[in-house]
Amino acid sequence: MYLPTHFLAENVDELFGLIRHYPLGSLIMMNDGEIEANHILFELDTSMGEFGVLRGHIAKANPLFSLLEQEKPAYIIFQAEQNYISPNWYEGKQEHHRVVPTWNYRVVHVKGRVRCIDDAKYLRGVLAGLTRNHESVQEKPWRMTDAPDDFIEEQLEKIVALEIVISSMVGKFKVSQNRSEADVKNISNALENTNPQMSKAMRKYYP
Repeated sequence: MYLPTHFLAENVDELFGLIRHYPLGSLIMMNDGEIEANHILFELDTSMGEFGVLRGHIAKANPLFSLLEQEKPAYIIFQAEQNYISPNWYEGKQEHHRVVPTWNYRVVHVKGRVRCIDDAKYLRGVLAGLTRNHESVQEKPWRMTDAPDDFIEEQLEKIVALEIVISSMVGKFKVSQNRSEADVKNISNALENTNPQMSKAMRKYYP
């Protein structure tokens, strides 16, 4: 990934935070000389290793299942908020017009080793963790025990757990750090209602 130093995000807690807030990762691997990409919901466990472990699941019908009979290297991309940046928001637009549009975004790129774990107990643990996390905002959170046992067992037979031990991670937070304080504040104000997460991310550099 092309990464100018002013866009480099190295704070591990910030990278973990992005993954937890935007947990749908793009898992990229090589498959018989071709690039294979899958979009997978992950849960991050930071209690293991230097950078933690990602857990998720895939359908056994997914070709990735047979590809992962053995542990393989993997690349995962997590994408946070993004937004078009209009030249109209730059101070220079009114002064000299030497400005152009751009696109702001925040991403985390993760490298690791991925494997399938075809174990019913482990799979249930992964699903319970994902469900508990994402159902927490519900007034009455759904639990696996809400559904009939035979139905749950039928669904479990169709999927398999994934585990990725993270070996390295890097963030690119392109949020106008290369612009003046006045420009950043103008852009942040312009996005405050339409993209508050991006507006907040920008204000970190010019509060």
